[in-house]
Amino acid sequence: MRLALFDLDNTLLGGDSDHAWGDYMCERGILDRAAHKARNDQFYEAYLAGTLNIAEYLNFSLELLGRTDMEQLAQWHQEFMRDRIEPIILAKGEALLAEHRAAGDKLVIITATNRFVTGPIAERLGVDHLLATECEMQNGRYTGRTTDIPCFQGGKVVRLQRWLDETGYSLQDSYFYSDSINDLPLLEQVTHPFAVDPDAKLLAEAQQRGWKIISLRD
Repeated sequence: MRLALFDLDNTLLGGDSDHAWGDYMCERGILDRAAHKARNDQFYEAYLAGTLNIAEYLNFSLELLGRTDMEQLAQWHQEFMRDRIEPIILAKGEALLAEHRAAGDKLVIITATNRFVTGPIAERLGVDHLLATECEMQNGRYTGRTTDIPCFQGGKVVRLQRWLDETGYSLQDSYFYSDSINDLPLLEQVTHPFAVDPDAKLLAEAQQRGWKIISLRD
């Protein structure tokens, strides 16, 4: 069975779910708008530039999870899905998922964004397999810390290889769709790399390497 791997943010979504979650919490008054949004924007710019310090960002972004009970987080996320995620789900992205699903391919979303944010999104998109940055839990709630290797840059390759070893799948005749230069290490591993509405750095790499460049935007 062929693997079809998909980045999530700015690939299947017309925006970044991780950044949107922080902004949404600021808009709701749950996080301090001035202080949090400015730092959130700085981290996002670093991500786009391929220079993000992932450990610093995770300490920043997961702090809210560690001080909020699970019931409240679930309610906020449900409202976040309605208000921020549904409007940026790309119809062409859903059509691409359906095309691979109809071909009998195994669909996997592999994203640097944490599982709390992305788990319900993957479920909404009908993708059963999600590799994401993991959030540590103790005694039935989040600690505000990450655990395992962040699913970011080369960490995506490591996490995917572990999953391949566990499941018996392989990258033979595999696909990976991504918008970001941060995913270059994984794009280099698959049979069919696709640059999807790519950032400037990935666009240059894709053109140089002869990779397919597509758009899922209207």
